[in-house]
Amino acid sequence: MAGGDLWILGLNTYDHDVAACLIRNGEIVVAVSKERVTRVKHDAGFHEEVVAYCLDAAGITLDQVAWIVRNSYLLPVEDLERRLVHSDDIFHLPYRERAQAERSPLFLPDSDRVVTCSHHLAHAYSAFAVSPFEEGAVMVVDGVGGYRCDATETLPEGDDAPPLARESESYYRFEGGRIEAIRKIWMGPSKGLLSEEFYTMPGLGALYSRVSTYIFGDWNKCGEVMGLAPYGKATAEPLAWIENGELQVPDWDERRYHPFAAGTSDANWEKNPNREEWQDLAWRVQEDTERVLIQRARWLHEQTGAKNLCIAGGVGLNCVANGKIAAQTPFENVYIQPAAGDDGIAIGCAYYGHLAMAGRKRTFVMKHAYWGREYDRFDLDEALRPTEVKIFTRATKSRRIEKDAAKLLAEGSVLGWFQGGGEFGPRALGNRSILADPRDAGMKDRVNARVKHRQSFRPFAPMVLRERAGDYFENCEDSPFMLLAVRVKPEARDRIPAIVHVDGTARVQTVEEEHNPLLYRLLKEFEERTGEGVLLNTSFNLRGEPIVEAPMDAMDTFLRTHLDALVIHDHLITKRAAHRMMFPVARLVAQVRRQLRYESILEGMARSVLRG
Repeated sequence: MAGGDLWILGLNTYDHDVAACLIRNGEIVVAVSKERVTRVKHDAGFHEEVVAYCLDAAGITLDQVAWIVRNSYLLPVEDLERRLVHSDDIFHLPYRERAQAERSPLFLPDSDRVVTCSHHLAHAYSAFAVSPFEEGAVMVVDGVGGYRCDATETLPEGDDAPPLARESESYYRFEGGRIEAIRKIWMGPSKGLLSEEFYTMPGLGALYSRVSTYIFGDWNKCGEVMGLAPYGKATAEPLAWIENGELQVPDWDERRYHPFAAGTSDANWEKNPNREEWQDLAWRVQEDTERVLIQRARWLHEQTGAKNLCIAGGVGLNCVANGKIAAQTPFENVYIQPAAGDDGIAIGCAYYGHLAMAGRKRTFVMKHAYWGREYDRFDLDEALRPTEVKIFTRATKSRRIEKDAAKLLAEGSVLGWFQGGGEFGPRALGNRSILADPRDAGMKDRVNARVKHRQSFRPFAPMVLRERAGDYFENCEDSPFMLLAVRVKPEARDRIPAIVHVDGTARVQTVEEEHNPLLYRLLKEFEERTGEGVLLNTSFNLRGEPIVEAPMDAMDTFLRTHLDALVIHDHLITKRAAHRMMFPVARLVAQVRRQLRYESILEGMARSVLRG
């Protein structure tokens, strides 16, 4: 400890969604996923970039950190690192990162202050430790967790699963800073190297990823499966159900032999003759998932009698299921922090250090997701200065940026909106967002085709003034993290059609002045102009890329798309005629700049703050 402060660093390491979270005296200071720094979606490998990012943002050194708590769902981190010393595993430790690891004090550390927390326990801490509840229950459901033999928690009495069984579901009760496992659902290991074939296992999250692989060629596109599901029709044979308290997942139906070929273009996906089968399969797995989770939540309430439920794990990002759990189970309150997936493991590890290792009390509630570092005028000037940027864009400073932006939005412009620290987790919540007018029924197709470059079925979310949420949405009072899907009121659907999904629902984000004053004022200005306190919101990125992190990322994405304008801090950036006339050139320039910056990031790791 330095200056009386207790600093704790939590890390999700080596596999997908590497991330770090730094807390001081029990409060989050900064958190970031590796993909935001390296610009590689779901980036894996070593974690030096995110540690350096956090330490630099906080202005401290690694020596000042009292506890470093790590997790990898593959193996305990110390075991995994010992294997990586002699294993040429280019996914979990790419060749270019081996030199980083060899020099880093975080690789095979010889220190008592570096500890490991097991996977589902870290998920549980990420949920309850930052929740507003003093007591309650926790539900953790994901694709695959750790081995039973590696659990760092006390297992429920009578749990006799074999040592190599893998976590699928975990259920807990908590009070204050104490947590107790009351049931664990395990899966037997599948064939394959480590857990690359986890989606063949008989678990609920694994099944959802199996369907994602079948429909989209990627196990990690579960959000797209959820968005596709309402286009399907009911099918007779369930993929999963509960029988006598046990999850049943039958063998894969051999009649399904039309998997999507990974790498095929979206246009070919849209026109594929198997699309109807894929839509029906998406409906089936979503329906089964919702039914199983509701049954599990009702059972958990019976076991604990708790009023409050916290949810974590990758399945916790299924906002449709979350909405139904909140509406159809006896729990009075449901809390899901914004990084419910594996990037949020970093939060859980940090709070495991704070509560379990340091023995401190809970004092913090996560009310917003803006935990990235903030960028100053120098960073903005750096993004605007290059000649190639000035050729294509024009930047003006605004005294009332929210007023100018609301005017453009009301006139039909699509804006990139960049403010403050970036959001932690997969959702853009108003600091790294693309915004548009929800009153235009054609806006959904326009943004999908000309800005995001993604499939036409993908829905967009609304952000709404919290006090106006009840005017538009059913049973929606507080949803700051866009993790609950609710029904749009029939009388509001024709007023804001661009954010209404095909099933009449929307994934809502409620905005309060306390947590994001500038975004709140933007919504108020838009409401004054249009009568609607709602905006269409989607993440500020192109399909297949991470959400933008720095002003330079925002500028490059702006140049590569048909966005009409870009707001960074108090600057409004528009496009010159040259951009419209030479769009392919502008896009190429931005792509080259992006690659050069990525290479510079890698080179900069040689001068990391970890080594002074």
